[in-house]
Amino acid sequence: MTSSAPIAVSLRRPGPLFVFAGGGTGGHLYPALSVAHEIRRLEPGARILFLCTGRPVDRQILEQSGFDAMAQAVRPFSTRPWHWPGFIVAWRGAIRRCRSLFLEDRPAFVIGAGGYGSDPPVRAALRLGIRTAILNPDYVPGRANMRLGRRVDMVFAQWEGTREYFPDAARFRAWGCPIRPSFGAACREDGLIRFGLQPSYRTLLVTGASQGARTINQAMMAVAGMLAEVGGWQVLHLAGRTDADRVRAAYQSAGVPAVVLPFTDHMPEAMAAADLALSRAGASTLAELTAVGLPSILLPYPFHRDQHQLRNAEVLRSAGAAEIVIDRVDPTVNAAAISALMRPLLRDPTRLGQMSQAARRLGRPEAAARIAEELLLLSCPGSAVAVAGTAAADSV
Repeated sequence: MTSSAPIAVSLRRPGPLFVFAGGGTGGHLYPALSVAHEIRRLEPGARILFLCTGRPVDRQILEQSGFDAMAQAVRPFSTRPWHWPGFIVAWRGAIRRCRSLFLEDRPAFVIGAGGYGSDPPVRAALRLGIRTAILNPDYVPGRANMRLGRRVDMVFAQWEGTREYFPDAARFRAWGCPIRPSFGAACREDGLIRFGLQPSYRTLLVTGASQGARTINQAMMAVAGMLAEVGGWQVLHLAGRTDADRVRAAYQSAGVPAVVLPFTDHMPEAMAAADLALSRAGASTLAELTAVGLPSILLPYPFHRDQHQLRNAEVLRSAGAAEIVIDRVDPTVNAAAISALMRPLLRDPTRLGQMSQAARRLGRPEAAARIAEELLLLSCPGSAVAVAGTAAADSV
């Protein structure tokens, strides 16, 4: 996908235009896609355009979405000074191209989804007086959101504590992280059938996000013996392509019933089948865990400078919905810490039930719908949502 080549473009037709800006990771794109689908559901005539990055993951995700998308010639910021001239040229050029696009077809709203690709479209919209918003699922905002958050019309956050980073935000809404409606629709039986799991066993879900997590995989290979000792549990492990065979062999050697996959597109069913999760602490993952009420042991990604996954995880731990293991990278150290927390949990269904209830109290499965409704109310006075909202207000 080149800087100017669209995945599909069908703009300049009737209907309000909503532009989602950003990408580079699934964590940026999936919440935005959930909101986009809700906008289209509530206002079928709405047009959606994603201005994304040139990373392959953006094409992979957006090609399947059914929405228009176009990559920008933007670059991530580098701390190496000799890269700054190229970064500045690309950044300014992206702003100019967004400005031209918006002058030709003025959006009703431009929504920053996070990442370096969100900055030029939102800045162009601000200069043209177009309504703007950002989605901020992580507790700690990223660089782009920190720069833009005090200037946009709306900040949609997952956690109330994130307000401290946006003290001047005109409209701050802690409404949760948008997720797919399917997380509320899947049931345990669906998951057991989908993955060929045994109904008589309880299920431990292990996931390191879409590419797997090497440190989690290595630790679980060492923990397999403990799982066999406790008994009564099976494992659904999403290990990534590189480690799947080795992880599968470790469970087989320990005599632990396990389904090991590189990846699945059926995460709602995977979580519905599970009784406990061992996971990273990405914002979308935590929104999904809380929406389905799944207790968890979280190993936040250890290499982020701002440790934002740790801050995410602390919200769940404070509520009694999760435990945290600090990822020390060393498989032996991690395995010992995981075993110390996991062993008593596996033997304590009462505690798991309490954690499940705590997780569900944090869940905001309606986040995408609420955000979409707000965007339509603010930008499309003639939409069905706006008309319904006005009628409701007049009746009070």
